[in-house]
Amino acid sequence: MKTTGSSIATNGFANEVDVCQKFDNWKYDPDTQIWLETMQYDLSRIEYVKAVVLSGYKTDVQVQVSIKTKDLIDAQNLQVKLVSNPKGYNQIDKRWVDKYCEMWGFGNDILLTLKQYTGELPASSTNLRDERRMFMDEFSEVAQTQLVKWFTDNKYLVVSDIMKGRGHFAAEWILVALKVDDNCSWTLKPMNVAMNHFASGDVCITSTGNVKIGRITMQRKGGDGGKETAKMLQFKLNPVELFDI
Repeated sequence: MKTTGSSIATNGFANEVDVCQKFDNWKYDPDTQIWLETMQYDLSRIEYVKAVVLSGYKTDVQVQVSIKTKDLIDAQNLQVKLVSNPKGYNQIDKRWVDKYCEMWGFGNDILLTLKQYTGELPASSTNLRDERRMFMDEFSEVAQTQLVKWFTDNKYLVVSDIMKGRGHFAAEWILVALKVDDNCSWTLKPMNVAMNHFASGDVCITSTGNVKIGRITMQRKGGDGGKETAKMLQFKLNPVELFDI
């Protein structure tokens, strides 16, 4: 569900704290009332709503909802994406290759390929277009095939971990707010719907030497003024695509 011309269009919001304030003010905020209804709440039965910002998890905002006549507090975990460019890409996960290996248990061949791809380990080839690292299309056909097969076989595990996360604070919803100039619109989707969308499509090596996993791009992080953290592996997607599903 999405809307334009609402209170967000007038005021916008800049960060997760603003999202929390909207939930806390749910009785008077039409956007938040729609969000709560999208989450299948009957507004007439809500006693109070409290939202808190979390850090270090896939969930950015946890919304706690108290229902009248029920002796419990329900919790909904939201991932928030604030976007200013409708064609821009948003980083959804970045870690050292070793951390991904711990999570997913891929073998030494994939580990070596990814570390040479990010520049953590020196290249095994010469005449590269970037002396700091190897692009995927510069690896042997065997190495490319192995990597594509592994990510194809494990695509839904990868997508779930980088988008939803694991454990108590795994994200159940994704809220995307797009602000262009003075206009702001939003869409709220169940995380499983978002994951199915971004996982759709094959795993392949792109013409730029990176990797596409469905609609998600995997690449060397880069940047960071040449610091070691530039050698991390990152995953990116365009959250604005969710407005069209």
